[in-house]
Amino acid sequence: MRRGDLTDEQWEKLKPLLPSQKAKTGKPGHDHRQIINGILWILRTGAPWRDLPDCYGVHSTVSSRFYRWQKAGIWDEVWQKLQTIADFEGKIDWEVHMADSTVVRAHQHAAGAKGGKQNQALGRSKGGFSTKIHIRAEGLGKPMAFSLTSGERHDTIGFDDLLKGGKVKKIARGRPKHRFKYFLGDKGYSSQAIRQKLRKKRITPIIPRKSNEKRRERFNKGLYRERNRVERLINRLKQFRRIATRYEKYAHNYLAMLAIASILLWL
Repeated sequence: MRRGDLTDEQWEKLKPLLPSQKAKTGKPGHDHRQIINGILWILRTGAPWRDLPDCYGVHSTVSSRFYRWQKAGIWDEVWQKLQTIADFEGKIDWEVHMADSTVVRAHQHAAGAKGGKQNQALGRSKGGFSTKIHIRAEGLGKPMAFSLTSGERHDTIGFDDLLKGGKVKKIARGRPKHRFKYFLGDKGYSSQAIRQKLRKKRITPIIPRKSNEKRRERFNKGLYRERNRVERLINRLKQFRRIATRYEKYAHNYLAMLAIASILLWL
């Protein structure tokens, strides 16, 4: 086992959530564990697919599995199943959720997608060609939902997608769990529209006011300090070089990389 590969404990937890190894027709598929370890190597190093070490198999086989599962929605499905298991075990904090964003520099290889950069969450900011990741985390610092915009867009642009996402299905019957009690956000989320949307859903906003806002009210500074958990989550995600720099042309492929990184954090 190489550094960064799935441990036996992680594999035992992940294995039941994956598609069947045996195909309905034709040859059995390549070993899931070996393929996923190859994808994790790419995620961790940020290297091109062609530089994948031989121990993980042929690079075209590994990359095609990544793209095929992305198209089928399998990465998101596995991530959601892990959230369901964690919720059943009481490992999700539904009291406090928090949001933040980070700008990621896009490599020149990320350019050239069909439909133009505007449709692929790419734009130009002071840092250059970039994309912005909007993240919602639960109170223990695990990722619940992501949204992508171009790097120059304001934090409030991705808020609605974050609020709608992160629904956790129950093992038993019933509606997915979604409601939390407090929302922690920095001054970038301080707008009357966001506060009204939160209160309409019976969520208490813990957001400091901007200096140019006339309305002032006291807010829970002690609880607001817990927002450092989402900042630490961003730091953990950027340990994966494929996340810290965007190489994917298409936004859905970059979101798949974020989903795989999130799977590791939930294992």
